[in-house]
Amino acid sequence: MTQPDTKPNSAHQDSGNVPRCASKLKAAELIARLPNLKAHLIFWPLVVGGVILDLWSKTFVFDWLHQQGRDSFPIINGFVRLVMALNDGAAFGLFRGNTHWLAAVSVIALLMVFGLFLFGGFKQKLMHVALALFTAGVLGNLYDRIFNGGLVRDFIDVVYWPGRHWPAFNVADSMLCIAVALLITSMLLTEKSH
Repeated sequence: MTQPDTKPNSAHQDSGNVPRCASKLKAAELIARLPNLKAHLIFWPLVVGGVILDLWSKTFVFDWLHQQGRDSFPIINGFVRLVMALNDGAAFGLFRGNTHWLAAVSVIALLMVFGLFLFGGFKQKLMHVALALFTAGVLGNLYDRIFNGGLVRDFIDVVYWPGRHWPAFNVADSMLCIAVALLITSMLLTEKSH
């Protein structure tokens, strides 16, 4: 009569450990992708500083023009002037009157950018700067949408051709444009380095 084999089935035991090892590996990969201290020291000060600069500049220019009893003031005659323009749409006046929809899109964009910063695994400083400027730009205009009756305050008016004006914009819009340019540059530089 033979004794039954009392040794544990190693294959069975190993298969039980695989999910545990895999989850530990995924957690370690996720932690490795988190931004380091330098990235946080670039991202958060730029976000806070950008939002403060945007909101301060809007308030200052609108208050100053109001005190002067004017709705515009030339900075460079025939080229750049300060104005008081209220925009209930997006860039270039698109989607006018859709305040709630634009606010929702802004919140979704913010969540995506925060996700990219925290879990995108980006190591390039240029990418951190771009994501920070994008975040600050979205937050600055979102503040106006929520706390200024859905109207974004624009105050920079540029004449790009005699009689032709670029749509009025603000510091937040400028940060968004710079961010997009930096994102494209960062991606191109990353592709060239591979």
